[in-house]
Amino acid sequence: MQSHAQTNKAVLDRYMSLPQGTRVQATYIWIDGTGEGLRSKTKTLEGKPGKLEDLPIWNYDGSSCHQAEGSNSDTYLHPVKMYPCPFRKGDNVLVLCEAYKYNKEPTKTNKRKDCLAVMEKAKEHKPWFGIEQEYTFLDQDGHPFGWPKNGFPGPQGPYYCAVGASRVYGRDIVEAHYRCCLYAGIKISGTNAEVMPAQWEFQVGPTEGIDMGDDLWVARYLMERVAEDFGVVVSLDPKPMVGDWNGAGAHCNFSTKAMREEGGMKHIEAAIEKLSKNHDSHIKAYDPNEGKDNERRLTGAHETSSILDFSSGVANRGASIRIPREVSAQGYGYLEDRRPSSNCDPYSVTMVIVKTTCLGD
Repeated sequence: MQSHAQTNKAVLDRYMSLPQGTRVQATYIWIDGTGEGLRSKTKTLEGKPGKLEDLPIWNYDGSSCHQAEGSNSDTYLHPVKMYPCPFRKGDNVLVLCEAYKYNKEPTKTNKRKDCLAVMEKAKEHKPWFGIEQEYTFLDQDGHPFGWPKNGFPGPQGPYYCAVGASRVYGRDIVEAHYRCCLYAGIKISGTNAEVMPAQWEFQVGPTEGIDMGDDLWVARYLMERVAEDFGVVVSLDPKPMVGDWNGAGAHCNFSTKAMREEGGMKHIEAAIEKLSKNHDSHIKAYDPNEGKDNERRLTGAHETSSILDFSSGVANRGASIRIPREVSAQGYGYLEDRRPSSNCDPYSVTMVIVKTTCLGD
């Protein structure tokens, strides 16, 4: 697709190779007021930061991010995690931040603060997570990347984990993103083409506690930033195309120390029982619009359960909770919650799962 907003990256390389001396560029990243959008801006530091305390609190215009009124717009960025920057490399860093209002209260979409408190309370359970992040590539006109402009590709079937130019669109972006995640130290564990053409998935985990949310948000930032270089749009919409096309989710694999040990199946079954009694509250936590986004995806078709009902089963991709067959056979391991939407906040998802299964809240 020809884009009037695309620039020549080869020209940029001429400038990015210039030495920068001892000063360092720190890209501050935060979640905006939509609960699913990411923002960033860059600050110069006088030297390489060795620890979080070396990174100053910064501010931004919250009124331009749906987080404050224009008459009182200063909103504050508190650094919480630092990653090597795969774009500028060297000593330059990415800085994940929590957002706070003028009165030192967290912004409405700062779910990390509460999530961290829950993870601290449950740390003896050693909760592990792995999230399967599905997403869709679009052209800048909103049409799925690689799809015919005046029609549709062939029906679903040949695209999942496929190879070949007639079945796979956007692999260059996927490969670039994967390498960026590895460079940044994100615990990315894999990637694959998904059921709908132009739809992909990457997996992050297993990670423990708050690290799941941190790593997934930064992995999303890297995906957006890489796709920007290719002039392609990344959509986390849970149902980007109506009709006989799969939606996009963020299946959350979860276990505690007790689940992972011999005899863990009884703990997995106990967790599923608790989850069954809290279906509605989980649905509200599993997308940024309290279930409205997931209504379009969780229909009971296209490898989903119905949003109205809770279900579980071994190797059942049409259930709310899937127990992998090898877990059932060996008697311990983990469960997969297939309900979270692709645009979920992983802090909200992991927090509500731990509160329900570990803390009894």
